[in-house]
Amino acid sequence: MAVEASLPAIGTVIISALVDSINPCAIGVMILLVATLVASSAKRERMLAVGGVYVFAVFLAYLLAGVGLMFFFQTIPLIVAEYISIFVASLLTIAGLIEIKDFFWYGRGISLAISPDMAKKIHARLERITLPGVFLLGVFVAGVELPCTGGPYLAVILVLSQNFNAGAMLLLVLYNIIFVLPLAAILAAVLMGTKIHHIKQWKHKFRGYMRLAIGILLIALSWLLILIANGTINFG
Repeated sequence: MAVEASLPAIGTVIISALVDSINPCAIGVMILLVATLVASSAKRERMLAVGGVYVFAVFLAYLLAGVGLMFFFQTIPLIVAEYISIFVASLLTIAGLIEIKDFFWYGRGISLAISPDMAKKIHARLERITLPGVFLLGVFVAGVELPCTGGPYLAVILVLSQNFNAGAMLLLVLYNIIFVLPLAAILAAVLMGTKIHHIKQWKHKFRGYMRLAIGILLIALSWLLILIANGTINFG
């Protein structure tokens, strides 16, 4: 007989968002974006405008995708949602193992990083930068990275959809605010004089640990989804 436990969804949201925010894909594009601006001797106002638009575009695209998925999970029967949770949990476990693999053998074999061809397309867009273009770039990056590294986000959406209300929507907004904080921090650091190569060195040094943290979180969330699906845990 399953024992139900009421767990604080806000803790799951905050922890997942903090780990997911150290996202190599979004951070990598932000570094490329700022580096392009620095190389072109852009003024601080221009850097703030371009970087701000990129951060907002990633936030908005991720948020709208989350809202859409939450509505979708609300429209399907509960039994179907339970099977989807189990299926997603299986995918999260596989993704988590791949991310952990990258801690030991980064870039070898299967990886959930943006492909080199996609990276080239992003770099080409940066060479002809405009504010509308930057906004589309942010949406594009969010769309590309969601299937690759959006496992924590999908798991949180499934958790929140168990009790879909205004509180769940606020938690979804909170998740996305936390998710873009590192992007805003990189922009602020460059505006305050931090050299871009120092940020690149930091990303290179800790990229393996980013993958390890995401991998562990994905496996933990996969177990959480299974426990929710079989009724052991209830988020009230």
